[in-house]
Amino acid sequence: METLTEARQLRLERRPRVYGYHVYGNFIDCANSEILVDEEALKDLVVEAAYIGNMKVLDIKSWKIGLGVSVVAVILESHIAIHTWPEYRFATVDVYSCGTHTNPVAAFEHIKSTLKPRIVESGGFERVLE
Repeated sequence: METLTEARQLRLERRPRVYGYHVYGNFIDCANSEILVDEEALKDLVVEAAYIGNMKVLDIKSWKIGLGVSVVAVILESHIAIHTWPEYRFATVDVYSCGTHTNPVAAFEHIKSTLKPRIVESGGFERVLE
């Protein structure tokens, strides 16, 4: 996911009217399970990820639900969300941004490197209007 596919590169060269990329994943058996209960640390992580992905954070909301935490950052370009289930060492992550100036994959990878999941089920897709 870290490199552009040929089809994606061709689309970017043609300058579509709308371009976005959405990367999402399930993080299973997170080694850094302490952070999964830490609302402030997760908010900081979302801000770091946005910075790394060249995105502008507009607002952050978070909720503690039992042991778990949900953090949603509204970014100028769309959103970043993390939802955790620490009792299962599990988290879900969504990073969606519009504009070719952003790098949602880099933001996703930063979150992954911090939470340290043993297994990652992930995918991504373009949202394009040519």
